[in-house]
Order: sequence, then C-alpha cells, then structure tokens
Amino acid sequence: MNVELDLRDEPATIALGEVIAAALPECYRGWSILLQGELGAGKSTLARALLHALGYEGRVPSPTYTLVEPYKFPRGDIYHIDLYRVADANELEFLGWADFQDGLKLVEWPERVPFVADEADIKVCIDYADSGRLATVYALNSRAGSMLDRIAASISSSVTS
Repeated sequence: MNVELDLRDEPATIALGEVIAAALPECYRGWSILLQGELGAGKSTLARALLHALGYEGRVPSPTYTLVEPYKFPRGDIYHIDLYRVADANELEFLGWADFQDGLKLVEWPERVPFVADEADIKVCIDYADSGRLATVYALNSRAGSMLDRIAASISSSVTS
C-alpha cells in the first residue's frame, strides 16, 4: 500500500513532513522511516520539517558529515541518520546502531545498507518530476498500515479543504 503526492516546492515538502509527524503513533520507539531520493531531492528538508512539527525548535543540520544527529523528545528520542558515506553494514556497529533501537530512526540513503529496509516501517521515496518532486510513501509492515491511512486521510482532507 502506498500514497503518492506531488511536491511542487519546498513548502509542500515541509507540509508532508508535518503530516508524517502528525501520523506517528504516540509511542514511536523502535520505529524506522526510510528517506530515499537523489541528492537534493528533499530528504533532509522532510526530516527537518518532521522534527520541527514534533516541537524541536533548534537548528536541524543534515547528518551528512556527522552521520547521526540525535534529538530528545518527551515521547522518545529521534535519530536522524545519513548512510551515504557508509560503505558496509559492519560500520553500523561503530555508529551505535544498536543504541538507536530505543527511538525513531529517520534514515537517509538506506539503500547503502540493505538490511536496514528489513526492519523499517515507512519508506518515503522522493523523485524528481516535471512539476518538482513526486513523493511516494509506503507502509512496509502491518503496524505501519494505520499510519499510512492517517497520512492518506490528512493529505486527502488538505487537498479538499
């Protein structure tokens, strides 16, 4: 099951991040959201919007060089992870991958380490399109199905409002 959305500009990408944040379960510990797309497609913009929608007020840098940016929330920690520079799955141990299981993982470039998709809940693919970008949001397991339903309902109601 998936939901598609045209992202005409950066505000549309930010709005999608806000919708995803609102659709998260109250307890998102152990959840994982994959963010796929070419360089500059909007993965970090989407992650930044999600974090701000959940109440983070500080600067949200891309984790391109740090590889992991942790954020503390009352509902649980969120780890914004960039795997672009990871050459092999063994490197995840050195990143502290096992420690990230207690929070929500936002993972950019998950295709660099294929097993990451096996334990993910939601995948957001952002592709270049004529009108800007096309985002496709996938539920990767049964528990993510209700979240995808909330995302679809929110998108549907915002389009008809």
